[in-house]
Amino acid sequence: MRVYKKITAMFAVAMLSVGCTSVETESWQNCAIAGGLLGGAAGAFVEGATEVAVGTVVGVTVGGAICGSEAPRVAAAEPDTDADGIVDSRDECPATPAGAVVDSKGCTIDGDADGVADYKDQCLNSAPGAKVNSLGCVDALVLDGVNFHTGSAKLTASAKEILLPLAMSHHKYHSDVNLVITGHTDSQGSDASNQALSENRAQAVKAFMVLHGCDANKLSTMGYGESKAIADNASSAGRAKNRRVELSVQQ
Repeated sequence: MRVYKKITAMFAVAMLSVGCTSVETESWQNCAIAGGLLGGAAGAFVEGATEVAVGTVVGVTVGGAICGSEAPRVAAAEPDTDADGIVDSRDECPATPAGAVVDSKGCTIDGDADGVADYKDQCLNSAPGAKVNSLGCVDALVLDGVNFHTGSAKLTASAKEILLPLAMSHHKYHSDVNLVITGHTDSQGSDASNQALSENRAQAVKAFMVLHGCDANKLSTMGYGESKAIADNASSAGRAKNRRVELSVQQ
């Protein structure tokens, strides 16, 4: 009979081993407790208080060791195909271009509601209801800050810093849009020299944009000299406004 009881106790421990291996890691404490109870019961069945104590210790040890050996199961991260920070299961616009700012639904933002998303919009504050071109602008875009060294078509360092993101934007988001780059001067100097200078400055802007990835076939240039002034040439401030480069969509 004693032999039979010991065999039964061994069988109980074996059952504990099989059961614990199927337990999730975070429930190892429960497995150990169950092992203690089962081990104690097995000890009591074999004989006496001593076997109860020994069985309990063994059960706790076996249960904890087996459950504790299980590797933690880490849930797989949800995919975010367009890498905009919104997982695919919640992304209503799953093909957002890289780098575009999105809302909580994963869709691009259009702050001025002109139909051109902010990441492509070169005129972010268009008036409500205004009819804009594919750049998001109503009129030709004056490239403020795109200046040249005096009397030349050589871009200043600050002008290049302004043009670089513009060139990258056209290359990445407007590569199908034909642009016209126009140069303008003030009234200082002869008409002929101003005409040539305006053409050369427009071409300098085009060359810079092509150098940074834009398709030369999508960019055309024109020079207007001093003929299209937007301010009074009688003042230095007016002349500064007239010396400009503009960007517009070719109709």
